[in-house]
Amino acid sequence: MSEPSPSAGTDPGAETAAGAVEAALDELGVSYESPQPGAYLIRLEGQHKLATMTWLIVGGHSLAVEAFFCRQPDENHAAFYRFLLERSGRMYGVHFSLDPVGDVYLTGRLPLSATSTAEIDRLLGCVLSYSDDNFDAALELGFASSIRREWAWRAKRGESLANLRAFARFADPEVLARGNDPTEPPGALRAPRRRQP
Repeated sequence: MSEPSPSAGTDPGAETAAGAVEAALDELGVSYESPQPGAYLIRLEGQHKLATMTWLIVGGHSLAVEAFFCRQPDENHAAFYRFLLERSGRMYGVHFSLDPVGDVYLTGRLPLSATSTAEIDRLLGCVLSYSDDNFDAALELGFASSIRREWAWRAKRGESLANLRAFARFADPEVLARGNDPTEPPGALRAPRRRQP
């Protein structure tokens, strides 16, 4: 959203908090870069979203967290933003937010007094979970047409579709033609559905 502007180095409370953040990250075994005092860039590796780059920024009174989620959607804006807003109400420590261009971030703040190892671990775990768990659904809502075009382009050129497999049920013409679950092999038999009384 913006360049980090930490207060560490100018405020004794912020310097203490920055030391606590560094100690917590070291204790947790989390690798990070610190391009300036009080600003920590962490790469959180996921299953669906391969990496969520996350800033922890020590301010004068709070620890800010900011992680890029995805760019602004290409389509289906109302459903895309509704999906994110519905999730934000159930989230801990961070929420979905937009920058002026419309790109989506996970952002939040903690009081400096809460900069314990356990709380930083919880906060980073939440960022990773919310980013990874919601990524495929958000892309399907906001970028389905682009994903279909990318699938067709790669298939035509014989390129790997590995990182698009999560979208096979709406992007793979073979799956659409079968009209079944993309995890089922072609011709798989399914049990008939029972009618509810």
